[in-house]
Amino acid sequence: MLTPDLKRLTALHAPYKKHLALALLAMVVTAATEPLLPYALKLLLDNGFGGKVNFSFWLVPLIVIGIFAMRGASTFASSYLMSYVSTRILNELRRRMFASMLNLPIDFYNTHTVGKVINSIMFEVQQIIEMVTKVFTSIVRSSLTVLGLLAWLLYLNWVLTLVTLVLLPLLTIVVRTTGKRLKKLNRDSLAVNAELTQVIEETTRAQQVIKIFGGQEYEKSRFEERAEQLRRYSMRMTTTFSATVPITQVITAAAVALVIVMALFQSEQGQITVGGFVSFITAMLMLLTPLKQLAEVNGPLQRGMAAAEEVFQLIDKTPERTGGKPLAGRSKGRIEFKDVSFAYPGHQEPALRHIDLSIAPGQTVAFVGMSGGGKSTLVSLLPGFYSASSGEILLDGQNIDAIALTSLRSQIAMVSQQVVLFDDTLAANIAYGDAAPDRQRIEAAAAAAFLSDVIDGLPDGLETRLGDNGSRLSGGQRQRVAIARAIYKDAPILILDEATSALDTEAERAVQAALEHLMQGKTTLVIAHRLSTIERADRIVVLSHGKIMETGSHQQLLDANGAYANLHRLQFSQQVV
Repeated sequence: MLTPDLKRLTALHAPYKKHLALALLAMVVTAATEPLLPYALKLLLDNGFGGKVNFSFWLVPLIVIGIFAMRGASTFASSYLMSYVSTRILNELRRRMFASMLNLPIDFYNTHTVGKVINSIMFEVQQIIEMVTKVFTSIVRSSLTVLGLLAWLLYLNWVLTLVTLVLLPLLTIVVRTTGKRLKKLNRDSLAVNAELTQVIEETTRAQQVIKIFGGQEYEKSRFEERAEQLRRYSMRMTTTFSATVPITQVITAAAVALVIVMALFQSEQGQITVGGFVSFITAMLMLLTPLKQLAEVNGPLQRGMAAAEEVFQLIDKTPERTGGKPLAGRSKGRIEFKDVSFAYPGHQEPALRHIDLSIAPGQTVAFVGMSGGGKSTLVSLLPGFYSASSGEILLDGQNIDAIALTSLRSQIAMVSQQVVLFDDTLAANIAYGDAAPDRQRIEAAAAAAFLSDVIDGLPDGLETRLGDNGSRLSGGQRQRVAIARAIYKDAPILILDEATSALDTEAERAVQAALEHLMQGKTTLVIAHRLSTIERADRIVVLSHGKIMETGSHQQLLDANGAYANLHRLQFSQQVV
């Protein structure tokens, strides 16, 4: 009975019915050539050596070469067609996994490592394809070969064939015994492989930290520990799998010995000819290869089934909400938080508690407070990265939960202190997300973010590839590219999370001027740790332990001599020092 995962894999083959039918036909031809060789030997021995030869000698090489030529052509055709289908299905599975990954909520990436995701898309899906290719080919081709050879054996000598058939149930017992253990070992091996991938990914990404803090030995030990775990699992699987080979060989040897003894008795009574005996032994020995292949499908089958569980789990992960209606046009930028509370999944302690806040169109509101106060959490609710546990958030009087996420996010541009750039051209990074980039807008955004000197220094200007996460640029230059991206989008709402944190003083002044120009007429939410950057904000909101402690302008909050004034005095004293 097919498992749900196997049913889904079978459904993926539906568009390739013609290719599979041709592959099946080629396998039938391959299987049909198997009994031809022992049949030719019988004719040759009985008619060629036992008396007068009544056929042309030249027929022998023609028949032998013809059999193997037919077998070679059909084997090539079946392998090519199966590879064609399997690579298509491989791409389809990866496409579905990648699409699912793009549509997963932010919280998924808080609980799943990058290495695990990469391992699923690159390695585990390959295990499925190997299962499909090897198992399907082996089962179909080998089963047809077994049937063809058994038919010939029954035709030659049904008594000896019954002895041969003892092999089948014994081999089935061996396969079932090893199957359960192999499946568990493969599942555990996939988990360790994901951990190893994660170590490699982290080590590649964190080279500066590793070198400056002398973490080479620590990373070596992490890698070696997981590599050794993976090696041990591989050895256990090899031991379990390889144990079937000697068992199979012993069963086969016993069957062959018994057949020879019985054939000798039959020969004494004239019930079997020399040609018939050689043909029978040849066919019987030829039967061992497909039987061995059928026994060996258990390994890739169990690996593939364990991988299929992981792959389909990723594909079936609940995506972000897809409901809601698109906004009619450009948002005005009025934002309201009404009694909003929020707790991260798996956490009982709320990150936000009963937030009430109204932001007028075009207003700049800065959020300040100690780390962990809820600033980033509050801002991340607006683009729908998370949904409020209670209360509601309104955009232009409409609950954001009723707005389609793509439409909602099209109204928002964001610059984070953790800049993300892609290994693409500078122009593509600035116009990221635009299907039809406007060259003039790209150049204007670059100029507004004070990137002209950077562009002049790059070998291909705006068409220069930036490397992994913009590795060809300095931290300040990367920050300016992120700002240029927000300028290019020209959204009515801006979220600035320490947007100038990586800039030196001179660059910060220049970019701050560009940002102030950009912010005109736009609703802007600013997360700031350096209070000097938000003194001219229309309103400053002080957050602590997920609650709004006080709100007002810079001067109003200083005059109130509360939490903001304490923060300001603390930073000022540190700057003086």
